[in-house]
Amino acid sequence: MWGLALTAMVVVGITHWLYRWWNPKCNGNLPPGSMGWPLLGETLHFFAPNPTWDTPPFVKERIKRYGSIFRTSLVGRPVVVSTDSDLNYIIFQQEGQLFQSWYPDSFTEVFGRQNVGSLHGYMYKYLKNMVLYLFGPESLKKMLQEVEHVAATNLQKWAAQDSVELKEATANMIFDLTAKKLISYDPEKSSENLRENFVAFIQGLISFPLDIPGTAYHKCLEGRRKAMTMLKSMLEERRAKPREVKSDFFDYLLEELERGDSILTEAIALDLMFVLLFASFETTSLAITVAVKLLKENPRVLQALTEEHESILRNRENTESGLTWKEYKSMTFTFQLINETVRLANIVPGVFRKALKDIKFKDYTIPAGWAVMVCPPAVHLNPDNYKDPLEFNPWRWERMDQKGASKNFMAFGGGMRFCVGTDFTKLQMAVFLHCLVTKYRWQLVGGGEIVRTPGLQFPKGFHVEITEKDKQNQESDTNPRQ
Repeated sequence: MWGLALTAMVVVGITHWLYRWWNPKCNGNLPPGSMGWPLLGETLHFFAPNPTWDTPPFVKERIKRYGSIFRTSLVGRPVVVSTDSDLNYIIFQQEGQLFQSWYPDSFTEVFGRQNVGSLHGYMYKYLKNMVLYLFGPESLKKMLQEVEHVAATNLQKWAAQDSVELKEATANMIFDLTAKKLISYDPEKSSENLRENFVAFIQGLISFPLDIPGTAYHKCLEGRRKAMTMLKSMLEERRAKPREVKSDFFDYLLEELERGDSILTEAIALDLMFVLLFASFETTSLAITVAVKLLKENPRVLQALTEEHESILRNRENTESGLTWKEYKSMTFTFQLINETVRLANIVPGVFRKALKDIKFKDYTIPAGWAVMVCPPAVHLNPDNYKDPLEFNPWRWERMDQKGASKNFMAFGGGMRFCVGTDFTKLQMAVFLHCLVTKYRWQLVGGGEIVRTPGLQFPKGFHVEITEKDKQNQESDTNPRQ
């Protein structure tokens, strides 16, 4: 009798729990959608790869079924997904009022609980201003010729090889440059390979968050731990032997840490350095690889880009002199191409926030405490926002705002959290393309498929053969066609 009663209580309890899972409480009308399986939610569908340029199937299927705003559950958390331009704009503009930056626990584990994306209010603004010290316009002006030298040197090296895997090659190039500016890191002089730790980190970054030895997520955490150990060791070494002349961002951070009234802590400083190293090279190398792929597939665009950069050389008194800031700012078509590349690439296809209070929008209510995911691909690839959205057409930007975020363009975020490294990314892309199209030709010799995940897009095995234009012309002259 008691056993029967206990069984009945358990069944009623589980039934009630399942009902509450599938029908969450809300002081209004929840957006339509499905919460999926208890605890697991729709996580597995969300993490499914996407081998096309189009909006991820997870989002696209639910837009058709539920509309531009829908609910789901990811890694045990209720989430409202927004592909609505107006709601996205409110989310970005009402930072700290209606919404605040938020990411799943698995994300904060790998980027650090004190990472800049998880901080708010004054602390976030303080760190943002520190980063602008490194990536602000005045610093970039001083960095321009060094960026050009690095791009030219690496292209020359790659041209001497049979082929290069472009994503990996550009990632190494940008990592070495950024690590030098941040921590004076020289891979040839260091006893440990910092880049290898980031490779392990990236390979498991967008994976199911299961921390068991052998899983990609576990390898990701191990990569972070090793990278953080190296950074901490460098910081302690710098403390023990301070430099007389401040020469990198580490010196600047150390100076802030030593101030008696500083709000900066060592944990925040190290997490900041880790995030800057990752963000500055991984996303930019992806964007460059996609741009080179798209240029090869669109000869008309390549011709227009080449003409712009060859015009810069023709208008110089000395064609061998380096790029000037005036020349860089004159690259109108190049900036259109960069915007079009990142619009199509959707390198960061999900931006998370958390509702601070119940928020009513149109006919729906987003409950306080729920996560909200802005989905840029669904906006960038919406034919109502962009005519023929899957077409690579830099000329569309002649009639559009190119300077920052808008309701229909959020490749670099929006609102007060607009990416502070945007100008650095554009500088590296523009300068690399300048060096590439004025002196080299290239062709795809293997791979090149695009595989998207919910976090980053990976061009797989994109091997290119790079040839100097003058050398190719000489070979054509000595080996005329029969």
